[in-house]
Amino acid sequence: MRPLKTSVAAMVEAARARIDELETDEALGLVGDPSVVFVDLRDIRERQRSGFIPGSFHCPRGMAEFWIDPESPYFKAIFGEDRRFVFHCASGWRSALTVATLQDMGFEAAHLKDGFSDWEKRGGPVELAKPKQERESGGR
Repeated sequence: MRPLKTSVAAMVEAARARIDELETDEALGLVGDPSVVFVDLRDIRERQRSGFIPGSFHCPRGMAEFWIDPESPYFKAIFGEDRRFVFHCASGWRSALTVATLQDMGFEAAHLKDGFSDWEKRGGPVELAKPKQERESGGR
């Protein structure tokens, strides 16, 4: 195997040095604030298995750049709103890399430094996905 030029840990460290990081306790104080959008970058299976921050917007990591760019055919209107965006993943690595990339694009955002796992550990509110059958029948 050829050695990598840069490790992912080094990339995350470099990203964290230049982006806005929120500690979990600070983020907990933003729950329910209509001017804040929590953006969940985790895979849909992670959300289904572990739950999610109530009211969070799911944006798969691979689509973030496309969904925030107003010139992209994949643009999502929520990213054009005048709100504070706090991205998160499970441990803060994917969200750090994503927010650094979005910052390079000119999009202002922060990330949850220690991710959803710390959110859960500190007792943050978590909404569980409804079972598939219940979702498909509208909860009936």
